[in-house]
Amino acid sequence: MNTDNDILIANQGSFVVNNTVEKTVTINAIVVLEDTLFRGIKIAGTDVKSTYIAAPSTAVKAGTIIRATNAQQFSSVQLTSGSVLLILA
Repeated sequence: MNTDNDILIANQGSFVVNNTVEKTVTINAIVVLEDTLFRGIKIAGTDVKSTYIAAPSTAVKAGTIIRATNAQQFSSVQLTSGSVLLILA
């Protein structure tokens, strides 16, 4: 399991998603780079977008950091618009 410092410095790398193709990879955190609409955020293949975004049809503002609760990790992200930086596990 990665420590908080490993996550903060992206010790396992990062990946920029700036298209609408689903990116399936183990993700520790999602950093929103510009106002972004999410099509899906999954944990173990199950969409959990509404667990992390109160109004899923509204853009998430740039600068937001999304982390999974209970030491879980995200398994994929798909955007409708915008761009995010995935902090990889």
